[in-house]
Amino acid sequence: MEKVKQGKHVFTFGVGSADGDKSMKQLLGGKGANLAEMSSIGLPVPAGFTITTEACDYYTTNRSEWPKGLKEQMKNGVHFIEEIMGTIFGDSEHPLLLSVRSGAAVSMPGMMDTVLNLGLNDKTVEALANHTNNERFAYDSYRRFIDMFGNVVMGIPHEEFENAIESLKDSKGVELDTELDTKDLKELVNRYKAVYRKATGYMFPSDPFEQLEWAINAVFESWNSERAIKYRRINHITGLLGTGVNVQAMVYGNMGDDCATGVCFTRNPSTGENELYGEFLVNAQGEDVVAGIRTPNDINELKNVMPEVYEELLNWGKKLESHYGNMQDIEFTIQKGTLYILQTRNGKRTGHSAIKIATDMVHEGLIDEKHAVKNLVEPNHLDQLLHPQIDSDSVDEKSIIGVGLAASPGAAVGKVVFNSETAEEAAENGDSVILVRIETSPEDVGGMSAAEGILTSRGGMTSHAAVVARGWGKPCVAGCSDIIIDYEDKSFTNGKITVHEGDWISIDGARGTVIEGKKEVIEPELDDNYKTFMTWVDQFRDMNVRTNADNKEDATRARDFGAEGIGLCRTEHMFFGEERIRAIRRMIISDSFEERKDALAALLPYQKDDFKEIFKAMDNLPVTVRLLDPPLHEFLPEDKNDIEAVAKDLGIKASEFAHKVRSLREFNPMLGHRGCRLGITYPEITEMQTRAILEAAVELKQEGHNVTPEIMIPLVGTPQEFRSQKLVIDNTAKSVFDDLEDTIEYRVGTMIEIPRAALVAGQIAKDAEFFSFGTNDLTQMTFGYSRDDAGKFLGEYLKEGILQEDPFQVLDIEGVGQLVEMATRKGREQKAGLKVGICGEHGGEPHSVTFCYQQGLNYVSCSPFRVPVARLAAAQAALNSTR
Repeated sequence: MEKVKQGKHVFTFGVGSADGDKSMKQLLGGKGANLAEMSSIGLPVPAGFTITTEACDYYTTNRSEWPKGLKEQMKNGVHFIEEIMGTIFGDSEHPLLLSVRSGAAVSMPGMMDTVLNLGLNDKTVEALANHTNNERFAYDSYRRFIDMFGNVVMGIPHEEFENAIESLKDSKGVELDTELDTKDLKELVNRYKAVYRKATGYMFPSDPFEQLEWAINAVFESWNSERAIKYRRINHITGLLGTGVNVQAMVYGNMGDDCATGVCFTRNPSTGENELYGEFLVNAQGEDVVAGIRTPNDINELKNVMPEVYEELLNWGKKLESHYGNMQDIEFTIQKGTLYILQTRNGKRTGHSAIKIATDMVHEGLIDEKHAVKNLVEPNHLDQLLHPQIDSDSVDEKSIIGVGLAASPGAAVGKVVFNSETAEEAAENGDSVILVRIETSPEDVGGMSAAEGILTSRGGMTSHAAVVARGWGKPCVAGCSDIIIDYEDKSFTNGKITVHEGDWISIDGARGTVIEGKKEVIEPELDDNYKTFMTWVDQFRDMNVRTNADNKEDATRARDFGAEGIGLCRTEHMFFGEERIRAIRRMIISDSFEERKDALAALLPYQKDDFKEIFKAMDNLPVTVRLLDPPLHEFLPEDKNDIEAVAKDLGIKASEFAHKVRSLREFNPMLGHRGCRLGITYPEITEMQTRAILEAAVELKQEGHNVTPEIMIPLVGTPQEFRSQKLVIDNTAKSVFDDLEDTIEYRVGTMIEIPRAALVAGQIAKDAEFFSFGTNDLTQMTFGYSRDDAGKFLGEYLKEGILQEDPFQVLDIEGVGQLVEMATRKGREQKAGLKVGICGEHGGEPHSVTFCYQQGLNYVSCSPFRVPVARLAAAQAALNSTR
């Protein structure tokens, strides 16, 4: 802490120079670093200063105290702004007003709302009116400041100020805020002060420096607000010190019709088209655009309203895009015809547009392929591309309830809910829901994350709902003014159809349509831009990506997605089907070795045919087949009626069958008679499966196919278990090769999914030819959490910060990761070049893929639809690696 106490806490920017730059993102936050960078390259950025994330960290860990020197540096920062702007903070003639914004190193939309017009009081508002010769503007700014300060800094619900202005508008018989005259606004200032005093017990503060200190504290405290913590958890944001505080001179978009404020993207964030895209409002302040209070104008209309400013904005956008090598999201204000750039950042975009922007910028010569792969497309963007779409043939005009803005593409089908709490509860129960709100706010991030899709009746393409949904890949229809939402009645209507909470709707985020009922969805087609981009991905990737697949269809799909083999084929999934399940059940209830052999012989042809289909789909690529893993009782019925029906089908007494079912039940099946324990107890099971695998492989070889079978022994905890099963496999292989008068190369390895296996990995590696980490079970056994039951408490653990991530979704690096590292190291110490992979669900999660790359694993394996995600994550891990 001593370093922070004595360090530099304030960095200034403006007039073509700055103390910081974009390389100081961790210290200044993304917003502060970009403000400094924009100032340095000559953009028209209002002067200001940034308080560091280190100062925020000190504040949060030292009982809300400022680090030594911050107060003095803050005042010097204000003096710096005064000198550049030619105004004085708190002056009774020409007052300087400030904006205060948060800004962490990673973009967190809506973490803390902005405070504008800071520095106004009863004296400075008169000075502002006199200096601008615009009394209405001055009092409009004053009422906005009281509202924002009261809400953001003091926590007064915004609705209380909203009620005050609505009451005044009703009494005046007007609908819009802009229809209130100066006298009305003066009255509104008094009403807002009354709201403030009633809520806090204090008069509204008049000392500008006191206002500024309180606002800075509010930004610091927002770092640990519930919504910020939830946002970081949902987006896996860790390792940051805190948020920076950006204090900047106010410029005004609400001084008249030659003023405006807006948000724009240098390219279309939904389609990727190379066009200026965004919205603006004449005679407004920045928050008006994203709040949805007034309907904004398309940015292209600025050509007609202020053509010179439009061209200037277009040119600055191109310069920023070239400078950062990425599509930019720009906030701007126009004051009396003069353009100011308030912020730039890499723009949130959909998966489709991310790919198009990346390929277009390479073809335009702005960036190279490496930069495109490393920086312009996130792994989850690829996940979005695979999202299903509404089948247009299943939608008729009568079923369309409303049309809004196509804010974030993809199809979502679910039950309607009207608040975040209900959405989160429903998702925990396994229900699919659509969150329907008039407009969303940062408090809704939990429900937005839990919902399949989001529908709002208000707000534009840059509203909170749209920006967050696009960033997450959630389907979203925003600003659907066709519907009226009634929170009290928990319903919405378009005047003809009323939809209540719990009713099903479908939304099409690509078309902006809201559709009554459940509609069919179809898979999307991947275009040439995607194919081009993925060829670049594979140029920079040196870790293989396989798939988890148990049938020909999944194997074919995964290969189409770029899978380089199968890392996990679960053979138990092949035992379902009328004839197959009958055979496995006959095997289970057998009383003798011969009966079991007969039942398994009936299963052999089915197994062999399945393996043939999978091997053919993966011709020339390795296929890892896991031997039978689950306990036998999973193949038996539990319900009394089902037991009787199955007994009849098998031709045995129901009472005998019921007794057999009861005898196979286990108190803790996860730790029971399963995996290699089954094969050791009943080696004939291992023999049958090995024969099916190798007969299929040899026969295909004879047909001209190139087959590489890998047999994986599950749930090994001792080297003796592995050796016992490998002996059965090798003896069976010799028998198969003798019978077929031909041979084929095969490998025998094991799934490391028991902590003890990681501890004795060196001994197991003496005989094993490969390791594959089954991180699902390894996580269960390391934590002592049942994956099937952990949902009862994991939500609370995440909420309370006991866990930062769900360990079944994101690999636990500290615990499970140690076992992965240890087993890999010990295995390769024993056998140099030992092939090691991962086949648990974590194999397609980007953070987990990065860890696997850092440990030197040869491959990751995941579900077919996550193969492209894993390919990109592996490429980015390689490009960011220092190993």
